[in-house]
Amino acid sequence: MSDAGLQGLSLRACRTEEAEALLELWRQAEATPSATDNADDLRRAIGDPKAHVLVAEVAGRLVGSVIGTFDGWRGNIYRLAVHPGYRRRGIARALVAEVERRLRSQHAKRVTALVEKDHPAATGFWQAAGYGLDHRLVRYVRSL
Repeated sequence: MSDAGLQGLSLRACRTEEAEALLELWRQAEATPSATDNADDLRRAIGDPKAHVLVAEVAGRLVGSVIGTFDGWRGNIYRLAVHPGYRRRGIARALVAEVERRLRSQHAKRVTALVEKDHPAATGFWQAAGYGLDHRLVRYVRSL
């Protein structure tokens, strides 16, 4: 990592036994809970070879996460989260760069990031990272 203020930062794939710790990180980061925020679904994603569930770790502590997937058509980024005590140190940018690298290696040419619109820090981050809001689209969802 280029940020000299974060010695010892490592980015790696999340392990299935870390599902509960990752859910706790999301709670601490104030991510809005969804229907898939449970240990079983998260372990399934971690074990999926098409998914990249990445974590940032400092001194053995999970401090950030991102999920990237490629459906053969487009890359998607979900659950970019950084612990509040570790924000504004380049962790989110490092996670996004790594998941983009992995998606690019799967031949993704375009990436969509799902971002909570009522979180100004999140929308500001994605704009600063070079992502633009697509005003042509709206997301429709249904829980099964």
